[in-house]
Amino acid sequence: MARFTAAVKRVAPWAARNADGAIALCLAIVVGVLGIMPDKIFGPQGEDIQRQLVSAATLVIMALVATALLRDRARQAPVEKTITSGALAELPVRLARLEQIETLAHSTRRALDALQLVRVLGSRQEIAQSHAEARKDTARWSFKGGTGTYMRAVTLPECVAAARRDKRHLTVRIEVIDPADAEVCETYAHYRRSLSDVPDGTGETWTTDRVRKESYATILAAFWHRQRYGLLDIAVGLSRTMTTFRWDLSTTRLIMTVEDPNMAMTALAGTFYYENCDTELRLSFEQARRVPLEMYKKAPLSDEPTIEEVQELFERIGMPLPKSYNGRDVVDIARKALRAMDPYGEPRPAALHRDGT
Repeated sequence: MARFTAAVKRVAPWAARNADGAIALCLAIVVGVLGIMPDKIFGPQGEDIQRQLVSAATLVIMALVATALLRDRARQAPVEKTITSGALAELPVRLARLEQIETLAHSTRRALDALQLVRVLGSRQEIAQSHAEARKDTARWSFKGGTGTYMRAVTLPECVAAARRDKRHLTVRIEVIDPADAEVCETYAHYRRSLSDVPDGTGETWTTDRVRKESYATILAAFWHRQRYGLLDIAVGLSRTMTTFRWDLSTTRLIMTVEDPNMAMTALAGTFYYENCDTELRLSFEQARRVPLEMYKKAPLSDEPTIEEVQELFERIGMPLPKSYNGRDVVDIARKALRAMDPYGEPRPAALHRDGT
């Protein structure tokens, strides 16, 4: 008895909340039982009585089901009204707020990127990788530095080779020390020797004569590449002041190196630092003495320039080589121009030919 009472207590709350459904369920069970009972139980007219009971009970069940449906709809109506008039009505406003938040997040990200002016590169490998990423698919390159050794050894030939493969235009601006200015050449050589009196990555020590030859080699390399690629727009400016930094600026990033081969800085295009360095390089180049590269057709150079071709080139552009230079000196300039050794890596095995090999 106690178990039955406990079961009734558990079922009673559910039956009270769902009285119509509970009654319909009980009647359905009764109708099912009546349907399977023998007709004789209800007397002589048992079949008619059984049919009437089943029909009546079925109508009652249908009425209860309809009542339950109406009750559920009545309960759902306030909820639907709340959803329709509340959340759905506010949906456009909320979507607009989400769009504003997304715009604000994008603006914040750009501001943070701009605030992070530069990233420090702390190894030769990082510097080389950064240069490789800067050269990738770039349409322009600006350089300002001492004599452009890395520019001749890696940057210029690889940028030209990539542009030739894609058959696209390439703009290059190079600013190096004026080889005709003995004072600035000596100042630069003294500065490099004061940092280290041992040979650098090329195996040479810095002297005034080497500074002059390196700058002459950069000029020669510019003419040589210009003659071999018609879509190359290259210009060389000569500065009478030296800088302790080297700037390399491509379409995508700026790289600033110093004499320490394991330290450099880089900034991505679009940042405050990149844009201001771009302006600095442009203005500095405009103030430099311009090499007349438009005369590249006047003194053609062979794939392996001869002593006579190199001397004639510098004569025609109004920058004759020093009279003290002999054939060995001219050969040294040509070697530095087309077989420059990478100060951060391996020497280039040979000059580029017309097919880019």
